[in-house]
Amino acid sequence: MSKSGSGAPTRREFMKSAAVVSAATLAAPAIATAKKTESQMIIGEGDFQYEVHDQWPQLPSEFSWQTTHNVAVDSEGFLYVIQEGRLEQSDHPAIFVFDQDGKYVRSFGSQFQGGGHGLDIRQENGQDFLYVCAYQQQRSHAKLDTKGEQVWRKGAPMECDVYAEGEDDYPREKDDNPWGRDRFCPTNVAFLPNGDFFLIDGYGAYRIHRYDRDGKWLSMFGEPGSDENDRAGGKFKLPHGIWIDNRGEEPLVVVADREFDRLQWFTIDGEHRRTQDGFLWPANLDVYEDLLLVPELFARVSLLDGDNRVVAQLGVDTDRIVQDNKDTGGYSIRATESKWQLGKFIHPHDACFDKDGNIFVAEWVARGRVTKLSRV
Repeated sequence: MSKSGSGAPTRREFMKSAAVVSAATLAAPAIATAKKTESQMIIGEGDFQYEVHDQWPQLPSEFSWQTTHNVAVDSEGFLYVIQEGRLEQSDHPAIFVFDQDGKYVRSFGSQFQGGGHGLDIRQENGQDFLYVCAYQQQRSHAKLDTKGEQVWRKGAPMECDVYAEGEDDYPREKDDNPWGRDRFCPTNVAFLPNGDFFLIDGYGAYRIHRYDRDGKWLSMFGEPGSDENDRAGGKFKLPHGIWIDNRGEEPLVVVADREFDRLQWFTIDGEHRRTQDGFLWPANLDVYEDLLLVPELFARVSLLDGDNRVVAQLGVDTDRIVQDNKDTGGYSIRATESKWQLGKFIHPHDACFDKDGNIFVAEWVARGRVTKLSRV
């Protein structure tokens, strides 16, 4: 999430959205509560209760958190965190790795400083690989091994004929119009069983690209929408997150259509199947058993069951964040750690499950914040 440009939300757009979100919260189910014991805080209800471990991973003193964006867990249970980073700190890593106790293991990815965004992990022939999406001046996507060795890095797929000249170049020191619908600013990826993967261009062209296992572009679907009269199925307003939903009779591609406050489901070939409204800027997705995990930028994380009914909403602090957006454009709480509250989220930008159903949440806040929710 960025502060400027037509592809990412501006201060004005964020404040305008607060009014819409405020109305939406009136109809939101009061599912999640928080209670604190002598030693811990538990949030959630019924079968969906979690112990809160605030700012769980710890960095060595030589590094600093710089706006956390995404999280992923590898086959050994190690947690990977990518942050946006600062372009002028070109030697600072953008990706950090932590063990099951939250202790620092290693770091790499300085080539993404200033634009680190999406991160997911896939096992290929018994080896884990990271797929990274970078935006702003670093806009590109890349494949790395878990030690940080880069396999490949690519810019825009120019063969699809939607991008301006030069969009396959990176990095860029300056761009007067980085957010247009003819620009390439990818946000996240999703993996197919045959080795192909989808890449979602959420801050750029609002398209979903399909690549083969070697990173060769194959096809795309979707197109930009613009307002309430231009939001048919298959049209997007900042499609930010993507996942393969295997909970039903057939695998479907589910897209977090962020600024239309909805999820959309498609066949693998891009045919629109269904839309579900009622979210508050959904940012990304993950699946564990029959649960769909939806981090929402307006201060909550939702869990949907196999019938896509909301069964829990965790860390809800929407009213306070909406008011802060109205008062300060959203930057007072985001930038002031003393205003953060245990068990309450600010701007969940990504979340993922581990193999035991625990949840890691990364938030779009200035200092960076990663919370572990241990399933009770």
